[in-house]
Amino acid sequence: MNTVPTVSDTKRAFLQSFPKPIKSVYRRVVDELLVELHLLIVDRTYRYSPLLGLGIVSAFDRFMVGYTPEADRQKIFSALCQSLHYDPAHLRQEAEQLTELSVRSPESILSVLTTLESSNGDLDQFTQQVREIASTQPYKYSRLLAIGIFVLLEATTADFWQQAETRQTQLKQIGDTLKFGGDRLIRDADLFRSNIEKVEQARQMMQDMVEAERKKRAAVEPTSVETTQAP
Repeated sequence: MNTVPTVSDTKRAFLQSFPKPIKSVYRRVVDELLVELHLLIVDRTYRYSPLLGLGIVSAFDRFMVGYTPEADRQKIFSALCQSLHYDPAHLRQEAEQLTELSVRSPESILSVLTTLESSNGDLDQFTQQVREIASTQPYKYSRLLAIGIFVLLEATTADFWQQAETRQTQLKQIGDTLKFGGDRLIRDADLFRSNIEKVEQARQMMQDMVEAERKKRAAVEPTSVETTQAP
């Protein structure tokens, strides 16, 4: 009899792969990704798609930007994936392929997401993947899948995050086409942008604190040397 793993099981598997402490600003990011993905994959309506893979990779890379050393950042991603039974190399490969498609054919990507149709043969596989999402009901919607959509839209529309009216219109069309609901996508887009800004502010604050401490030590050290050398 198969036993559904618990959140604790997933966290334990992660810690076995990456037992080192994670820096405070990023610890919550990793914990939320672990819990969110765990709850997603144990849902009976869960289906994997490359769009979700792009969302996972993009969320990790954007929320974990600036984590040092870089080698540890990559190890954290691998541990995160493995604890949830994803192949980290496969996720990144699919994310890169979708990103390249969106850069080469932005209008076609937008057409697929809004109408499920495209005359671009390079997008046949992507078109089929999106059609499967729209035709599978119920299909488990997730914030990470939405992030995959946002990342593609960034390539299709100049200043995507600055053009609120255009963004909301596109998300409404996509939400209706994929049967997620446009309001849900619009809400999650705003939340994603807000969270990115908050992480960046927290990261900048930590950098400022480290720099202030460095300058403080630099100002104190010469005085200490002079005092030691005085007769």
